[in-house]
Amino acid sequence: MKRKVIAALMAATMVLGLAACGSSGGDSGDGGSGGSSSGSDGNTIRLVNGKIEIDGTLKKLAEMYKEETGVTVEIESMGGGVDIQGTIKGYYQAGNMPDIFVNALGPEFKNWSGMLVDMSDEKWASDTDNAYVDEEEGTIGYPYTVEGIGLAYNKDIIEKAEIDPATLTDTAKLEEAFKTLDSKKDELGLEAVVGYCAEPTNLYWSTGQHVFANYLDAGLERDDTTYIDLLNDGGKFDEERLTDFAEYVGVLNEYSDPALLVSGTYDQQILNFASGKYAFVTQGSWIGATMTTDDKDAYDAAGNFEVGMIPYAFQDGIDTILTNSPSWWSIYSEGNVDAAKAFLQWMSEDTAQKVLVEEAGFISPFKSCTYVASDPFAQAMVDYISAEKTSSWHWLDMKEGYAMNYTGQVFADYASGALDTEGFIKTIQQVSEACYAN
Repeated sequence: MKRKVIAALMAATMVLGLAACGSSGGDSGDGGSGGSSSGSDGNTIRLVNGKIEIDGTLKKLAEMYKEETGVTVEIESMGGGVDIQGTIKGYYQAGNMPDIFVNALGPEFKNWSGMLVDMSDEKWASDTDNAYVDEEEGTIGYPYTVEGIGLAYNKDIIEKAEIDPATLTDTAKLEEAFKTLDSKKDELGLEAVVGYCAEPTNLYWSTGQHVFANYLDAGLERDDTTYIDLLNDGGKFDEERLTDFAEYVGVLNEYSDPALLVSGTYDQQILNFASGKYAFVTQGSWIGATMTTDDKDAYDAAGNFEVGMIPYAFQDGIDTILTNSPSWWSIYSEGNVDAAKAFLQWMSEDTAQKVLVEEAGFISPFKSCTYVASDPFAQAMVDYISAEKTSSWHWLDMKEGYAMNYTGQVFADYASGALDTEGFIKTIQQVSEACYAN
């Protein structure tokens, strides 16, 4: 069965120029059985990491682990446009599978159906709400960090405008606050109230995945899949919830920077927020790293202001931000399983968490972790997580290409004025039905 799954994937993608498996059963003599090439004596494991920026940190942790246990952990980091899933499929075909490897979107986990270890019984699994759990296969994704999606804001500006962010609990209250900020733009040094960008070619993921994720999950319990299930059932929606969401997005359209709204860039969006030119920005906690590195000079000049985050409260009662791991590590079931499990458990504990939080700037997904990163958004994230005011995000389980090829353009047309609120609602329903009919 495993060979059939990968054969189909290889035939479809022609990854790395390799042909799909030619037979459906039995072991071949060409190394195409999908076995791991890692040491079978328990003293070596291999991990494929998808965040190239933490390569050095992981290699440091690997050295620490070897000193403590004698087990070698080989770190193989990929990034910069590399087709990670394609590369791993090639490894499978060559019989060179890593013991631990990264998966992100739901379809990526499905690539390896029946080939991943269920880690439900591991100690770390009861210490986090951010594992990737499949209904049939169990806990197949280990979270190494957590990110948050909410409406981020500049605390200095909000305080100067005498606005209490805790009161912005529905669309009408948010709009009233935006009007106040808009009337004080010159006094506050603002170019716009909110940095919201609906450019459809390069930022479709921001609107069609991250902003839309709030329609799917905001205000829900972490295991509530009501709206993603509805969407995946032929592109269906809850009319009342979609209408309320559309009206909220309409407020973002109205008070965003016109120069950014339909033709801006991600870099411009984050730089302007870091520079104090926007009171709010529609990005997640990951922008803290950019603010303190690439945009450090601008952020310093703006006074290194504190930031916060509020829920996308498009309906009364929504009081959660969305948090999840941006991707997960999975254990290959025919690899060095016991050694891989032991390493991941160690990574969830104090020694490794201290390094990941304080040196890599990660926000820990583990409840037992007491370290707080220096990242601007770390404290806000920790506060929401500690208060158990988080929802999961399920945009990872949308149909592949949904945002890129369908909804990203609808958000852009709404932002440009080509669609009004009613038109946005109608069109997003139509394109969703078309997407899921294919």
